[in-house]
Formats: sequence, C-alpha cells, structure tokens
Amino acid sequence: MIMDDHQAFKSECEQEINRQGSDPELRDLTSKWLAKAAAFKYSYHFEWLGRPIIQHPQDMVGVQQLLWNIQPDLVIETGIARGGSIIFYASMLELIAACGGNPDAKVLGIDIDIRQHNLDAIRAHPMSKRIEMIQGSSVSAETFSQVKKLAQGHKRILVCLDSNHTHDHVLEELKLYAPLVSPGSYCVVFDTIVEDLPEDVGPPRPWGKSNNPKTAVFEYMKQLESGALRGADDQPLAFEIDRQLEDQLLITVAPSGFLRRK
Repeated sequence: MIMDDHQAFKSECEQEINRQGSDPELRDLTSKWLAKAAAFKYSYHFEWLGRPIIQHPQDMVGVQQLLWNIQPDLVIETGIARGGSIIFYASMLELIAACGGNPDAKVLGIDIDIRQHNLDAIRAHPMSKRIEMIQGSSVSAETFSQVKKLAQGHKRILVCLDSNHTHDHVLEELKLYAPLVSPGSYCVVFDTIVEDLPEDVGPPRPWGKSNNPKTAVFEYMKQLESGALRGADDQPLAFEIDRQLEDQLLITVAPSGFLRRK
C-alpha cells in the first residue's frame, strides 16, 4: 500500500524514535540532564494558564497526545497541588470539545489536602467548569467510593497518579484506579524517575530508592501477570508499558509509567 505524505512522515518519525530510544549515549546524557535539572527543582518553574503545573513540559506534550488520541470523557488525577495539572487536562478537553469531541468531558481531582488559596484559584478559573474535586486520601474507602460513583456512565477514562510517591501508596492506587481505565486508554504514573535519580537529589522525602512509583509499577505488573488482580467485572486485567512514548519523550519523570490497558 502506498503511503500518503502524512503516513510517510509518521513512519519516518517512528523509526527515528526507535533509534533515539535505543541510543545509549543519548539515554545517558538524558539521565544526567534529568538528575542535574532535578537539583534546581526544574519542574516547579512552569505554569499552565496562570497556575503552577509542577510538571516537565515534555510530559505535558506527551499527555496531550494521549488525550487527543483517546478523547476521554473523564480524566482522574490523584494529587492536585496548586491546580495547574487539572487545569491543563480541563483545557485540553475544552479544545477537544471545540474540535468536535465530547462537550461534557470532565476532570476529577483528588487530594488529601486542598489548601484554601489553591481551591479558590481553581474554582475562579474559567476551566473550572470541567473540574470536580474531592478532598481526602486517594486510597481511603470513603474517597474511592465517591470516585466510583462519579465515574459511573463514563465510557473512556484516563487516570493520572501523582500524589504520595511511596511504593505502598502508589501500589494501592494502582489496584484501585487502574481498573477504572478504559481499554486502549492509559494509567499514567508520574515520578517513577525517583528510582533513577541520585539519592541526594532534593529534600528528604518518605520515598526514595527502592520505595517509589516505579517499584510500585513493577510490583503491580508482576501481580497482573500472575493473575492475582481482577477487573471490576472479575475479568483479568492486562496493561503494558508504552515504551514508544517514553522513547519519544526521553525527558520524562514517568519512565516505565505510561501504562496502556490492552
């Protein structure tokens, strides 16, 4: 079959992505850059539509691609912080709606402590019309029962996990929230990079080497492969790590964290 110009361009990009992802020198330089940038709190220095987003711009471009391709009617994010990320998701859903997508798509943000000044700023933002928030621990039974109720009736759900980064917390979040992800959509686990950074980067935290989102992802995938975990319909769950997106971005805080539901 003869490819048109766009298909040929996409095919060329895929080959280049595969080459850059498998280039050891480029991956080493990227790792060194990420470690150096983390020492300056690089991800804290960006805003989205006026609110601090506390993410790498590269990851947001990657998530934008996912949102366009999946066109979810619900995005669930654990960890709100200053609100930039849920405003980002809401604004992307607004753009998708303007391009013919679901006009009623929503973002649900969950945080154990939504500080009043952040809550006020999010509610005052024009994108708040697409945002709902729950204050509470993302892994508590009470919070998750509210999430399940709000998720009912939604056909395409994408989940982003970005709250407490300890192994046990993220593993519990994966067990609760990954089954909500629609087939073909993603559970994005942020800050898996913690496992790959030097231990002296950043202030002391409850998480670190061998106790972080990446170790939780690997344990979750192991339990999935063993058949120990089931979906809401009591059917086996199947996720795969999207290495293509990771190779495309290179600069990402979510290595091994883009989980696509089969």
